[in-house]
Amino acid sequence: MIKVVRGNPTPEELAAALAVVRARAAAADSAPAEAPGPRDSWSDPARLGTHRLPPPGPTAWARTYWRG
Repeated sequence: MIKVVRGNPTPEELAAALAVVRARAAAADSAPAEAPGPRDSWSDPARLGTHRLPPPGPTAWARTYWRG
């Protein structure tokens, strides 16, 4: 459903807008879906769960770095 929020378009303007919307929908349906590329290990959310923070204490600051 298309709703005109502002203005008073002519029937020709509405037909042109509808043609654009239909063409975009047809192009999206006919385009093959691209497979996602390999996930970068830096952006992988699973890596966040593998490191635990040390318990609080006077020497905890020395153990907060992540080893490569």
